[in-house]
Amino acid sequence: MGHENRFSGKLFSFTTITLKGLSQIMLQENPLTGALFLLGIFYGSFTMGAAAFLATVCGTATAMLFKFDKSEIDKGLYGFSPALVGVATMTFLNPVMLSWVIAITGSILAAVLQHFFIKRKIPVFTLPFVLLTWTILLLASNYFTGILKELSVAASSAYDSFSFGLKGYGQVIFQDSLVSGLLFLIAVFISSPISALYGLAGAVLSAVIAFKFSAPVHDINIGLYSFNAVLCAIVFASNQVKEGVWVLIAVILSLAITFLMLGNHIIQLTFPFVLASCVTLLLKKSFDLANKHQNISE
Repeated sequence: MGHENRFSGKLFSFTTITLKGLSQIMLQENPLTGALFLLGIFYGSFTMGAAAFLATVCGTATAMLFKFDKSEIDKGLYGFSPALVGVATMTFLNPVMLSWVIAITGSILAAVLQHFFIKRKIPVFTLPFVLLTWTILLLASNYFTGILKELSVAASSAYDSFSFGLKGYGQVIFQDSLVSGLLFLIAVFISSPISALYGLAGAVLSAVIAFKFSAPVHDINIGLYSFNAVLCAIVFASNQVKEGVWVLIAVILSLAITFLMLGNHIIQLTFPFVLASCVTLLLKKSFDLANKHQNISE
């Protein structure tokens, strides 16, 4: 009986950490948020849902196997990049055996790469996912063209102001359905209402600006100009209204990078979010330091 209880306890703990890993995709540390993310992914695609869960398990198990810092593992920091690698693999590749091997291998490497940056205290957010997914796509397009998926794009000309906010949320984890986007929004709201609302505001703002700059309406409607802004807004979300300026800077920066990448036909993934957030963090740090020195001199 004691062995069974210990096993049940370990299984519950591992499941909780895995769900936290999923929730960290949008910088939350909440197993319920992670569970709703998983539900939203499964709603959009069973294959992607299975890949997300398997990849998060592999990433978390890798961190445990290599005995990375327990407090970092418990926060789910080794789950989110692997989860995104898993979903991205099933987004761009056909779900054949080789693709599953690639997803699992990529998720393990994502955890190791995440550790490399965490150990050096370099805040790179989802950069390991970006680098590994670009590598997977490069290898597949050069050596395994048969497994590449033909992505269909439906035509759209109507400007749908209701959908792009939610679809911005959905596209963070490669989902384009309103239901998935709504589930993701609710999931973040449960963990942090202010983050959820800032994220929605970031999605709407970036979509409106993209429309004003004549971006393709279809791309705006499915959230391609919004999902990086969602993440940027969540990073800098704060109860202090004056801190909203950093949200604005990060969102506009991410949108500029998105325009640049899409204009050059580069698959953006979450790179605009990573670069915009890192630049904004440096600006914020410099500003806070300057303020501190000014206060001391006074």
